[in-house]
Amino acid sequence: MSMASVSHPDPGFAARLRRREPLVGYWISLDSPVATERVAGLGYDYIGVDGQHGVPHQPGWQAAMLAVDARGRSAGVIRVPSPDPVAIGVALDTGARGVIVPMVESAGQARDAVRACRHHPAGTRSLAGPVRAELRLGSVPAEIDDRVACVVMIETAAALDDLEAICATDGLDAVYVGPADLSAALGARWFGDPAAADALEAALERITQTARQHGIACGIHVPDGESAAKRLAEGFTFATVSSDITHLQQAATAHLRAARGLSTV
Repeated sequence: MSMASVSHPDPGFAARLRRREPLVGYWISLDSPVATERVAGLGYDYIGVDGQHGVPHQPGWQAAMLAVDARGRSAGVIRVPSPDPVAIGVALDTGARGVIVPMVESAGQARDAVRACRHHPAGTRSLAGPVRAELRLGSVPAEIDDRVACVVMIETAAALDDLEAICATDGLDAVYVGPADLSAALGARWFGDPAAADALEAALERITQTARQHGIACGIHVPDGESAAKRLAEGFTFATVSSDITHLQQAATAHLRAARGLSTV
């Protein structure tokens, strides 16, 4: 059987995202395929690999996607370093089920990101050929496009100014809030600064409403599972929990304090 004839009937993550199903993901910042594989078997809907601020860079993206797929439970997505179409293409060629594109500030940038995720005639992505993306997603361009999600981040004042047009971008699957950068754009001196708390909540409400009006998914990064449940109840359709490096430090600190007889609160 040729690779081109392999059937891939389940569109999976991208279809669920487009249906605005509630999804919960986990964030990977460390370049450890062994740890990523372990987390990928826990039942999260998707595993987000941080290619912007995390340790994994392009050579590690492929290993991370292999680790996620080895467990067969979660979809692997990659946050690319920038809206650069080349980086988007490289990420998708690993077999990622979607990309998260940071620092998108206009509808024009959102449109370019979408086109970088789609093959001709809908976009500018080059066919990968007999590498991993074909193995996981097939070799028919339109079918590949159906199985790949394009998510752009809303995290700057300019993005808020052009929010309506960004959400109306043809082919865009979701917007995703980067709360730390968005807080800074709204005047916070640090993430969690109470001086910007009200402005942040107002912006989050506006973003969820605008995404809903345009029929696209809307996600946010959160510090813990309780926060994920809260944001999903407020109208976000997907939420990504914390990160592996954060939880490693938290767990190690708690055990050290317990061993020394100190309060873990």
